[in-house]
Amino acid sequence: MKKRMLILEDGTTFEGYAFGSDEESVGETVYTTGMTGYQEAISNPSNCGQIIVMTYPLVGAYGINRDDFESIDSALNGIVVRELEDEPSNFRSDMTLREWLTLKNIPGIEGIDTRKLTRLLREKGPLKGKLTAAEEQITNVEKEVKTVKNTEFPIDLVAQVSTKRPYPSPGRGERVVVIDYGMKHGILRELNNRDCDVIVVPYHTPADEIISLFPDGIVLTNGPGNPVHVEEAVETIQALHGKAPIFGIGLGHQLLAMSYGAKTIKLPSGHRGSNIPVKDLKTNRTELTAQNHGYTVCEKSLEGTPLQVTHIALNDKSIEGLESTKEPAFSVQFYPEASPGPEDANHLFDRFMKLMNAHNRKEQANA
Repeated sequence: MKKRMLILEDGTTFEGYAFGSDEESVGETVYTTGMTGYQEAISNPSNCGQIIVMTYPLVGAYGINRDDFESIDSALNGIVVRELEDEPSNFRSDMTLREWLTLKNIPGIEGIDTRKLTRLLREKGPLKGKLTAAEEQITNVEKEVKTVKNTEFPIDLVAQVSTKRPYPSPGRGERVVVIDYGMKHGILRELNNRDCDVIVVPYHTPADEIISLFPDGIVLTNGPGNPVHVEEAVETIQALHGKAPIFGIGLGHQLLAMSYGAKTIKLPSGHRGSNIPVKDLKTNRTELTAQNHGYTVCEKSLEGTPLQVTHIALNDKSIEGLESTKEPAFSVQFYPEASPGPEDANHLFDRFMKLMNAHNRKEQANA
């Protein structure tokens, strides 16, 4: 087996064994805590440009199947595991994780102490990292560390993963325009399950074009990166206020908040996993949720806006949900469609459906 190194910007190095692509790769190194769901994680567009560390020690046990992808092409830069399973046991398995990563040209490293690495990332936050050849093949590790530290990551992550042109996912129910900032297919599946007539549009689609599609509702999807790097989206969402009910998810939640004047801040180590508890302040109910984000809405910045907090994370009390008292608009930081994870918050799609129905009745009454 070929050896491979993970070199971090703080000078920490890990040596293990290579799998997947033979290419070198640099990315933001983060960890995710899900015990299952690695297929959804590696195909989630929100992970664009990242090297993901799986905290669960055995990865690949149920292989890769055709049904659990969250995008057609992965935008991941690498994966780190303690132990890779090359003989999966599951009736849905179509290929191994190793085979899929090789096919998609994504490098991986196994056989390192992922517990030590996770503790490091919890303490210091996400770090720049590089997957490269083993130490004996590198003439100057210190030079490599300096190169990693000085690497500038692209900020056009949403542009990389958003659809390049509009496309329909037809239904006979409510017309929903989905603004794609890096959409997980699970969102589309939930809307299709409710017979919505969906049109997916690129992230930079002007507000007047969206309005010309006569939407009954608008969904702002999840996506990668820092929300301040998608300034044009904020202006678009502002122009859509009150035109139709809006449902924001993940990055879409942050952008909706910014469109009302709120600000976002970076979390110490982010929320990534399928087992993160969130409290619904309206029902006083606790739900386990799937999450994948490094930024959150700053609570102090909500002062003077029409937004009120509806959900909080029980681990750190950060904001997980908002709603407008002015227009029919609400958002959540987590993934209500699960994919992967528990379906505790799936009812939020039904809430969106009711909001659209109520808005339509109001429009008809005023006509």
